[in-house]
Amino acid sequence: MITQAFVLGAGLGTRLRPLTEDLPKPLVPIFQKPLITFAFDHLIDLGVETFFVNTHHRPERFAQLFARSTYRDRKIDFHHEPNLLETAGGIANIADSLGNEPLLIYNGDVLTDLPVARLIDNHFRAGNIVTLALRSGAGPSHIAFDSGSGRIIDIRNQLGTGAPDEFVFTGIYIVDQKFVDLLERGVKRSVISIFLELIRRGEKLGGIVIDQGHWWDVGNRESYLQLHRDLPSLNFPLYPVNDPDWMSSVHPTAIVDPTAQLRGCSVVGADCRVGEGAILEDTILWPGAQIASRSDLRGCIVRSRSIASGTHCNNDI
Repeated sequence: MITQAFVLGAGLGTRLRPLTEDLPKPLVPIFQKPLITFAFDHLIDLGVETFFVNTHHRPERFAQLFARSTYRDRKIDFHHEPNLLETAGGIANIADSLGNEPLLIYNGDVLTDLPVARLIDNHFRAGNIVTLALRSGAGPSHIAFDSGSGRIIDIRNQLGTGAPDEFVFTGIYIVDQKFVDLLERGVKRSVISIFLELIRRGEKLGGIVIDQGHWWDVGNRESYLQLHRDLPSLNFPLYPVNDPDWMSSVHPTAIVDPTAQLRGCSVVGADCRVGEGAILEDTILWPGAQIASRSDLRGCIVRSRSIASGTHCNNDI
């Protein structure tokens, strides 16, 4: 079992701008629940007790949401990065807080019910320094993997092996203390460059293909909206454990005029107001958004505390 996890929260969310201008991407709402809390719930189900989260853009938003630096009575150890360190630098930045046990890394912009227990079992059984959770099928295929040896053999052909990039890196992986010891403190560096060094040196950089479950990279507005279309039709048993109403289309604190129409996959967040005769079709309202009477919004995302009026189609407001 692994009891500590590093959930990456410091990215700038450039693919989701302008939505992420005043809200870090890991905190964007999925129906009525912040994205990062899905990762926490998933990891708690695996036995994780301590979370490390790095921050950069709008760190005060994390402090507002997790005022006691806890989630479901588990400690969250926030590490702010005034200058972005990328993933390897971020791991190095928390090194002094880690024990000797392996660390599970989890990208803060993915949502999944991947059976990560298989990854953990494989890591310990194979004795790898790092083990990546991979998927085949849809997604950016950048990983060349030898299923016979269980080793990663190339990434985006940067080692010139010519091996086909057949697998998607899920952003979920396990690193041993030996890996953490390789990292330089205070140095901005991609974890991929370290992985390539390990392959060159013949270290045990392993992988396991896990195609069970669901996996979404919530990276841009199209994938964000599609996720809201997909989730209602799926059985997602992991996450309602502490919030059975997280997939409600209208938050209990929202006020929607009886003459307003909600069509398709529309979601109204906490403390929102939707005025008389307004039409929302496939539109997501973040907490505190206000929609003026007789507005017509289709395929839109309205940010927290924003006010929308008139007619809009496929806009971020």
